[in-house]
Amino acid sequence: MAFVAAFVCCGSICLIAQLIYDRTRLTAGHITSIFVVAGAALDTFGFYDWLLTNFHAGAALPITSFGHSLIHGALEAAKTKGLFGILLGTFDLTAGGITAGILFAFLAAVFFRPKS
Repeated sequence: MAFVAAFVCCGSICLIAQLIYDRTRLTAGHITSIFVVAGAALDTFGFYDWLLTNFHAGAALPITSFGHSLIHGALEAAKTKGLFGILLGTFDLTAGGITAGILFAFLAAVFFRPKS
């Protein structure tokens, strides 16, 4: 049953994104940014933790989870380090993903050449 719940959650998020993409003039970059901000907003109000508790990987995989991780790290660091912790904690939970993205983009640029 957990697999079905995860599929429904992640699939619903992807369905919303696809409907926005098909019915508006927004690009994929716009929609990605909107979903990161939406994940951050949901975490700010404490709703994203409920999604993670009930839907597990279905809520942890989409791009909304990146916004959740940014805000979650900032709020945790703000509790211990104050206002300066907001700036420092923003990338605590996301540093591995950002580093991997930069590294793999660099390796792709080194080993592959564009066709044009």
